Amino acid sequence: MAKARAKAKGKTTRKATGRAGGKTSTGLEPNVAGLLCYVLGWVTGLVFFLLEPKNKFVRFHAMQSIITFGAFTVVWFVIGMFSLIPVLGIAFSVINGIIGLFALVLWIVLMVRAYQGEKFKLPVAGDIAERQA
Repeated sequence: MAKARAKAKGKTTRKATGRAGGKTSTGLEPNVAGLLCYVLGWVTGLVFFLLEPKNKFVRFHAMQSIITFGAFTVVWFVIGMFSLIPVLGIAFSVINGIIGLFALVLWIVLMVRAYQGEKFKLPVAGDIAERQA
């Protein structure tokens, strides 16, 4: 109903908050570039953050990828070091596996949401990414 009234007045309604829009300097659609920010974790996030100076949507996803998967990399490394301890190593290996499974699910969700053009903001990393983008 609201769309019909807006269309009659010559306006289009669209959810503008957190949606992909505008052009990217890479020549990709913003939603595709947002998805690619997550493909190789923090590495592709860093690449897109450095290559995309203007598009806030792509820069947000790039920075969120750097922060999120950079933190996961550090955690995996530290827990991996503790898993070398003879007796406690089994427990740390299980914890590492659980964290890895969580990271896999999060990775897929973030890629899908970015491809859908959504600015899906994680609690801590999203706030930091929003300030840096």
